[in-house]
Amino acid sequence: MRISMIALAAAAALSAGLAQAETATYGIDPTHTFATFEISHFGAAVNRGRFDKKEGTVQLDKAAKTGKVEITFDATSINSGTAAFDKHLQSADLFNAPQFPTFKFVGDKFSFEGDKVTSVAGNLTLLGKTAPLTLTAKQFNCYQSPMLKREVCGGDFEATIDRTQWGMNYGIDWGFPKNVHLVVQVEAVKQ
Repeated sequence: MRISMIALAAAAALSAGLAQAETATYGIDPTHTFATFEISHFGAAVNRGRFDKKEGTVQLDKAAKTGKVEITFDATSINSGTAAFDKHLQSADLFNAPQFPTFKFVGDKFSFEGDKVTSVAGNLTLLGKTAPLTLTAKQFNCYQSPMLKREVCGGDFEATIDRTQWGMNYGIDWGFPKNVHLVVQVEAVKQ
Protein backbone atom coordinates (compact mmCIF):
# COMPACT_ATOMS: atom_id res chain seq x y z
CA MET A 1 0.00 0.00 0.00
CA ARG A 2 2.78 2.39 0.96
CA ILE A 3 4.69 1.70 -2.29
CA SER A 4 1.57 2.37 -4.38
CA MET A 5 1.03 5.72 -2.54
CA ILE A 6 4.64 6.71 -3.26
CA ALA A 7 4.24 5.68 -6.91
CA LEU A 8 0.99 7.66 -7.14
CA ALA A 9 2.65 10.74 -5.58
CA ALA A 10 5.61 10.43 -7.98
CA ALA A 11 3.26 10.11 -10.97
CA ALA A 12 1.31 13.18 -9.83
CA ALA A 13 4.52 15.20 -9.42
CA LEU A 14 5.75 14.07 -12.84
CA SER A 15 2.48 14.96 -14.56
CA ALA A 16 2.43 18.36 -12.82
CA GLY A 17 5.96 19.01 -14.10
CA LEU A 18 4.96 18.00 -17.61
CA ALA A 19 1.93 20.27 -17.50
CA GLN A 20 4.12 23.26 -16.64
CA ALA A 21 6.62 22.50 -19.43
CA GLU A 22 4.31 22.93 -22.36
CA THR A 23 4.77 24.74 -25.61
CA ALA A 24 2.79 27.93 -26.08
CA THR A 25 1.88 29.23 -29.53
CA TYR A 26 2.14 32.91 -30.36
CA GLY A 27 0.79 34.61 -33.48
CA ILE A 28 3.01 37.22 -35.12
CA ASP A 29 1.64 40.73 -34.54
CA PRO A 30 1.97 42.36 -37.98
CA THR A 31 1.81 45.87 -36.49
CA HIS A 32 4.91 45.24 -34.37
CA THR A 33 6.87 42.90 -36.64
CA PHE A 34 9.16 44.07 -39.45
CA ALA A 35 12.20 42.85 -41.33
CA THR A 36 14.48 45.64 -42.45
CA PHE A 37 17.67 45.53 -44.44
CA GLU A 38 20.62 47.89 -44.71
CA ILE A 39 23.28 47.85 -47.44
CA SER A 40 26.01 50.33 -48.18
CA HIS A 41 25.60 52.40 -51.35
CA PHE A 42 29.15 52.92 -52.65
CA GLY A 43 30.30 53.71 -49.12
CA ALA A 44 28.54 57.09 -49.24
CA ALA A 45 25.23 56.24 -47.61
CA VAL A 46 23.19 53.26 -46.50
CA ASN A 47 20.13 52.08 -48.42
CA ARG A 48 17.36 50.78 -46.18
CA GLY A 49 14.05 49.07 -46.73
CA ARG A 50 11.48 46.98 -44.95
CA PHE A 51 8.73 44.51 -45.72
CA ASP A 52 5.28 45.67 -44.70
CA LYS A 53 3.35 42.37 -45.08
CA LYS A 54 4.26 39.33 -43.02
CA GLU A 55 2.69 36.45 -41.13
CA GLY A 56 3.78 33.62 -38.94
CA THR A 57 3.88 31.89 -35.61
CA VAL A 58 6.26 31.29 -32.74
CA GLN A 59 6.14 28.23 -30.52
CA LEU A 60 7.96 28.66 -27.25
CA ASP A 61 8.50 26.35 -24.31
CA LYS A 62 10.24 28.53 -21.73
CA ALA A 63 10.77 25.70 -19.25
CA ALA A 64 12.35 23.35 -21.79
CA LYS A 65 14.12 26.29 -23.51
CA THR A 66 12.96 25.21 -26.94
CA GLY A 67 10.95 26.77 -29.70
CA LYS A 68 10.20 27.22 -33.34
CA VAL A 69 9.52 30.32 -35.38
CA GLU A 70 8.12 30.53 -38.90
CA ILE A 71 7.76 33.95 -40.50
CA THR A 72 6.86 34.57 -44.13
CA PHE A 73 7.50 37.98 -45.66
CA ASP A 74 5.79 39.33 -48.78
CA ALA A 75 8.50 40.51 -51.21
CA THR A 76 5.94 42.61 -53.07
CA SER A 77 5.44 44.70 -49.91
CA ILE A 78 8.98 46.08 -49.88
CA ASN A 79 9.05 49.70 -48.77
CA SER A 80 12.17 51.84 -49.14
CA GLY A 81 10.24 55.10 -49.11
CA THR A 82 10.82 55.60 -52.85
CA ALA A 83 8.45 53.98 -55.37
CA ALA A 84 11.03 53.73 -58.17
CA PHE A 85 13.55 52.04 -55.85
CA ASP A 86 10.84 49.67 -54.57
CA LYS A 87 10.09 48.66 -58.17
CA HIS A 88 13.77 47.91 -58.80
CA LEU A 89 14.09 45.96 -55.55
CA GLN A 90 11.10 43.82 -56.60
CA SER A 91 12.59 43.19 -60.07
CA ALA A 92 14.52 40.12 -61.24
CA ASP A 93 17.75 42.01 -60.43
CA LEU A 94 17.16 41.64 -56.71
CA PHE A 95 14.17 40.05 -54.89
CA ASN A 96 12.48 38.85 -58.10
CA ALA A 97 9.03 39.26 -56.54
CA PRO A 98 7.15 38.17 -59.70
CA GLN A 99 8.75 34.71 -59.50
CA PHE A 100 9.32 34.54 -55.73
CA PRO A 101 6.58 36.63 -54.07
CA THR A 102 7.53 35.49 -50.55
CA PHE A 103 10.58 34.52 -48.55
CA LYS A 104 10.61 32.66 -45.27
CA PHE A 105 12.65 32.17 -42.11
CA VAL A 106 12.19 28.97 -40.11
CA GLY A 107 14.19 28.72 -36.90
CA ASP A 108 14.12 25.84 -34.44
CA LYS A 109 17.35 26.16 -32.49
CA PHE A 110 16.75 28.63 -29.67
CA SER A 111 19.54 29.70 -27.32
CA PHE A 112 18.71 31.18 -23.93
CA GLU A 113 20.42 33.08 -21.16
CA GLY A 114 18.19 32.57 -18.15
CA ASP A 115 14.66 33.08 -19.44
CA LYS A 116 15.72 35.39 -22.30
CA VAL A 117 16.13 34.19 -25.88
CA THR A 118 19.62 35.16 -27.09
CA SER A 119 19.51 33.74 -30.62
CA VAL A 120 17.47 31.68 -33.03
CA ALA A 121 19.18 29.54 -35.68
CA GLY A 122 17.43 28.11 -38.69
CA ASN A 123 17.13 28.60 -42.43
CA LEU A 124 16.21 31.46 -44.71
CA THR A 125 14.56 30.56 -48.00
CA LEU A 126 14.99 33.39 -50.50
CA LEU A 127 14.91 33.33 -54.31
CA GLY A 128 14.17 29.60 -54.18
CA LYS A 129 17.35 28.80 -52.26
CA THR A 130 17.67 27.79 -48.60
CA ALA A 131 20.71 28.60 -46.47
CA PRO A 132 21.43 28.74 -42.72
CA LEU A 133 20.75 31.94 -40.81
CA THR A 134 21.22 32.76 -37.13
CA LEU A 135 19.44 35.79 -35.71
CA THR A 136 21.03 37.24 -32.56
CA ALA A 137 18.76 38.93 -30.03
CA LYS A 138 19.69 42.49 -29.12
CA GLN A 139 16.80 42.45 -26.66
CA PHE A 140 14.02 40.03 -25.76
CA ASN A 141 11.14 40.16 -23.31
CA CYS A 142 7.75 38.66 -22.55
CA TYR A 143 5.10 40.81 -20.88
CA GLN A 144 1.42 40.83 -20.06
CA SER A 145 -0.14 43.29 -22.52
CA PRO A 146 -2.49 45.68 -20.69
CA MET A 147 -4.37 46.25 -23.97
CA LEU A 148 -4.65 42.70 -25.26
CA LYS A 149 -4.92 41.04 -21.83
CA ARG A 150 -2.58 38.32 -23.10
CA GLU A 151 1.11 37.55 -22.97
CA VAL A 152 3.26 39.05 -25.71
CA CYS A 153 6.85 37.99 -26.39
CA GLY A 154 9.27 39.66 -28.73
CA GLY A 155 12.58 41.24 -29.42
CA ASP A 156 14.96 42.80 -31.89
CA PHE A 157 17.14 40.30 -33.74
CA GLU A 158 20.06 40.99 -36.08
CA ALA A 159 22.29 39.22 -38.56
CA THR A 160 24.63 40.08 -41.40
CA ILE A 161 24.28 37.88 -44.45
CA ASP A 162 26.16 37.38 -47.70
CA ARG A 163 23.34 37.91 -50.21
CA THR A 164 25.20 35.97 -52.92
CA GLN A 165 24.44 32.75 -50.96
CA TRP A 166 20.91 33.12 -52.30
CA GLY A 167 21.99 34.19 -55.80
CA MET A 168 21.36 37.92 -55.29
CA ASN A 169 24.41 39.13 -57.23
CA TYR A 170 23.21 42.44 -58.66
CA GLY A 171 25.81 45.22 -58.49
CA ILE A 172 28.67 43.07 -57.19
CA ASP A 173 30.78 43.93 -60.27
CA TRP A 174 30.14 47.65 -59.64
CA GLY A 175 31.31 47.51 -56.05
CA PHE A 176 28.05 46.98 -54.16
CA PRO A 177 28.83 44.89 -51.08
CA LYS A 178 27.77 41.30 -50.64
CA ASN A 179 26.98 41.82 -46.97
CA VAL A 180 23.53 42.99 -45.94
CA HIS A 181 22.61 43.83 -42.37
CA LEU A 182 19.21 42.47 -41.32
CA VAL A 183 17.15 43.66 -38.38
CA VAL A 184 14.06 41.62 -37.53
CA GLN A 185 11.75 43.24 -35.00
CA VAL A 186 9.23 40.66 -33.76
CA GLU A 187 6.33 40.70 -31.34
CA ALA A 188 3.96 37.76 -31.06
CA VAL A 189 0.73 37.37 -29.07
CA LYS A 190 -0.03 34.20 -27.12
CA GLN A 191 -2.93 32.34 -28.69
